[in-house]
Amino acid sequence: MPNRAIRPQVVSSHGPATLRHQQGLSLAARIGFIRNMPRLISAIQASILVALGLLSPALPAFALESAPARTERATMSLVAESAAVAPGQPFRLGLKQVLAQDWHTYWRNPGDAGAPPELRFTAPAGLQAGEFQWPAPRAIPFGPLINYGYEDAVLLPLSVTPPEGLRPGDTLRLEAHATWLICKDICVPEEGRFRLDIPVEAAARPDPAQAAAFAEADAAMPRSAPWEARLGFEGDQGALRLDSPDFSLTTLQEAQFLPENPALIDHAAPQAPQVQEGSLRLTLRRPALPMPEGPAPGVLLLTDGAGNRSAYQIAPVPGQVPPPLPSDAEAMPLWKALLLAALGGLVLNLMPCVFPILAMKAMALARLGGAERAVLRGHAASYTLGVVISFLALGGAMVGLRMAGMAVGWGFQFTSPVFVAGMSWLMLAIGLNLSGVFRVGAPTGTGSELAAQGGHFGSLATGALAVLVATPCTAPFMAAAIGSAMVLPSLEALGVFVALGAGMAAPYALLGLWPGLARVLPRPGGWMETLRQILAFPMYGAALWLLWVLAQQVSATGLAAALAGALALGFGAWALGAAQRARRLGGRWLAGGVAGMAALAALAMLPSLVGSAVPARDTALTLAGAEPWSDGRLADLRQQGRPVFVNMTAAWCITCKVNERVALSRASVREAFSERRIALLEGDWTDGGPEIAAVLRAHGREGVPLYLLYPAGGGDAKVLPQVLTEGGLLQALELAAPR
Repeated sequence: MPNRAIRPQVVSSHGPATLRHQQGLSLAARIGFIRNMPRLISAIQASILVALGLLSPALPAFALESAPARTERATMSLVAESAAVAPGQPFRLGLKQVLAQDWHTYWRNPGDAGAPPELRFTAPAGLQAGEFQWPAPRAIPFGPLINYGYEDAVLLPLSVTPPEGLRPGDTLRLEAHATWLICKDICVPEEGRFRLDIPVEAAARPDPAQAAAFAEADAAMPRSAPWEARLGFEGDQGALRLDSPDFSLTTLQEAQFLPENPALIDHAAPQAPQVQEGSLRLTLRRPALPMPEGPAPGVLLLTDGAGNRSAYQIAPVPGQVPPPLPSDAEAMPLWKALLLAALGGLVLNLMPCVFPILAMKAMALARLGGAERAVLRGHAASYTLGVVISFLALGGAMVGLRMAGMAVGWGFQFTSPVFVAGMSWLMLAIGLNLSGVFRVGAPTGTGSELAAQGGHFGSLATGALAVLVATPCTAPFMAAAIGSAMVLPSLEALGVFVALGAGMAAPYALLGLWPGLARVLPRPGGWMETLRQILAFPMYGAALWLLWVLAQQVSATGLAAALAGALALGFGAWALGAAQRARRLGGRWLAGGVAGMAALAALAMLPSLVGSAVPARDTALTLAGAEPWSDGRLADLRQQGRPVFVNMTAAWCITCKVNERVALSRASVREAFSERRIALLEGDWTDGGPEIAAVLRAHGREGVPLYLLYPAGGGDAKVLPQVLTEGGLLQALELAAPR
């Protein structure tokens, strides 16, 4: 890429002189007037200069800023904080950058690519100039690279000391040459030359016109961190850890370390933050370079729970790898995480949220009765593949969103009203298909064609749908496995999700390994049509449940839009069935067109859900006597020495609702809470939210339910099982708060 010299041009512009056309002047007079015009202009200029010299003590000071260097990408200039300087006394200059949209320049450590700006003074002799003071940058991703720099506008201050030999009344003429690299989709090296003439007086005088710009630059400087930092690497893996009471799950949302030494870390590697009460730990990765010696200064960027960003200067001394924060998930080896994931996936088949899909599985198994071994194996493999691919997709989305800094957990898609409404409509469409309103595949009762109904794509889609509907549940063994996956490397984490899929698909996959098991299934026949219609009602029930979940997330207007979409979808299903039954081609086209228009009308309702305001939450929570959870309220109760039970739940979590019915709402349990003065806090994760997601992650979980029981008098919380029983809960309450 060729260098392109950018030389500022100072254009002196005078107002246009206009000669009035004098009707009475002769031609000779006009010629004489034109010939004397230069002398007249010189006389006017001299008069103006004399007047300015006489009035200069009464005139306000103008901002000291050089002529700018302009390109279509940036405007650069040199500004002075002082309106007048004193001999030998330091003052500050600043390289002022105003950048075009989406273009950026670089920090002192540009990251994976780039170069920082440079400024060199060519005059006067004896001037002493310091280094740039660098405001806190931001990370700027570009493909697989991470750069550090500035966008929009920034001022880079530096301190300069004028020569001692100056005298009051002199003028300090500064001449400087700057180079910078500016990038967007491409990078362009640019340069500019600047000149400033600053009056010299006996005492320095600040320039009020530049005070705001320098104050803004000072506010953007990293503050000195009040915490000690520890940094260490073992091979290419390492971590940065800080311990302070200032860190908690509610005071800290995101963190990132930007070293001044470009060779210290792999800038593009994710820095997974772990936060617990009093500690922050960032995982780091090193490039294949020698480890630099001595302190490793850098900037720590922190984002609090309200989204406010702050920057701190730290200088950790490299040493041993800081120990990880205590967590069950981190201590779990990979083989154990895979085993728990497989067991959790297997148990997931028995969870209540999967019951609607049992209708589809029952029909699929009934269709396979009496089929050949090759057909059985093919459908089993298709279903297994659908389950595993769906788990991989969900796991990859979770890992990717986590790497992007978002707090998501198991079942995160159910926090989106659009997804909930779409799943409700899908359940309704499946129910209408089972009821015979329209057909997918061959009609029932056609003998050998029955085994091939829906094809292998139908089996694969059934597996994928089973995974999507299963995500509101967290089965035993499964929570610890998913929590472990979130702190493992990406490939190992995806392996945990594959194990989950293999466990969930295991019962169906057994038909492929031992096709003889299909002999116990009844033969296909007319009874299947009756079973098909009966099994439609679990799908209608699932659609109603999802609409109830949606009612917890959106306003009445949003719920009305979802119901209108369901009505349009039902009409479209009826029209599609009419098209399938029509004998004439014209009738098929007409009915099919009506069905397509109805489907488009339903889809048109989805944008209204995105902007639908969430209704104000009712203070009456799901459990009697509960208070809304907050980190502050929990701290107050713990300080009082009271035992605390924390219930992290969500409206779409079926396991949570079952636990509330069979254990938490029992009279004996309520009496135990009251007699032992156990405070009950409830956190609602229906709409997602980083605060509760951080609590889940801190306890090795990635989804609800999460039950925490803090004992009386202090101590760490005990994590209770995801599936509660009345007896087990009473026993745990007795241990935490004896009578």
